[in-house]
Amino acid sequence: MSLNILLLGKSGQVGHELCRTLPALGGVVACDRRDIDFERPADLAALVDREAPDVVVNAAAYTAVDRAEAEPDRARLVNADAVAALAAAVAGRSALFVHYSTDYIFDGTKAGPYVETDAPAPLGVYGATKLAGEQAAAAAGRHYVLRTSWVHGAHGANFVRTILRLAREREELRVVDDQIGVPTSAALLADVTATLIGRATQPGAAPAAGVYHVVPRGHTTWHGFARFILERARARGLPLRVQPEAVQAIPSSAYPTPARRPLNSRLDTGKLTAALGIALPDWQDDAASVVDALADELLHSDSPAPRTLP
Repeated sequence: MSLNILLLGKSGQVGHELCRTLPALGGVVACDRRDIDFERPADLAALVDREAPDVVVNAAAYTAVDRAEAEPDRARLVNADAVAALAAAVAGRSALFVHYSTDYIFDGTKAGPYVETDAPAPLGVYGATKLAGEQAAAAAGRHYVLRTSWVHGAHGANFVRTILRLAREREELRVVDDQIGVPTSAALLADVTATLIGRATQPGAAPAAGVYHVVPRGHTTWHGFARFILERARARGLPLRVQPEAVQAIPSSAYPTPARRPLNSRLDTGKLTAALGIALPDWQDDAASVVDALADELLHSDSPAPRTLP
């Protein structure tokens, strides 16, 4: 069955990858902020009514974690109110709704990985508004909320790109080493999303609606992730001013931010793998292609322009 899919947030990291995976399922109408104002929930509901999709995938979000502390109303408009409007419009059409959430809904005090039923306790505005969005998504009826952590990709701004830039510009690099989580590529999220939608729209094969955690296997710290990025980039031949072994580990207290971060962002994926019957990659294998792509991009930008003959 060919599906009519409405994708919101096409220009973000996850949205960019969804533009790669969703067309295999049917026709895709993809929108970003240039097409629709995510701070006007009524406009989003009207868009759903106009496009009459079988599936709505919402990859749009207010993700400026620190700025959200000063802009709580804007964060809530995009992360909660817009989701509520979409969910209501989707429910009215009996369509499927897919939405993304974050490890920031937890306070990070648990000793082990979080499961989907653990009690949320966000530490800041961003996490609180994303939690409200999760709760709003449930009104859609047929819905999946995919929680993830530490998203990165070859497209857009993210930790991988930032570390590569800083290691080429600075003489030293200091990275937090007491926050634990799982780096997750936007490509993996998009692949899992397409698989989930495919199953959910087949008669008798739909996994139960609700929340699922989507991250690769294993875990690391931001410091460990930074070292992995630089080791992989150096092996690729990218010149660096700060070598991997020279990256300094610091506590969160040495890098204060407006919004508090959870110290433990590990997410258990047993529910997802059982529902879909899939094996998730190790985080290093998942991140390798992103680092390679960005390192190659920088190597290409370093190359002198070809000379033309007079």
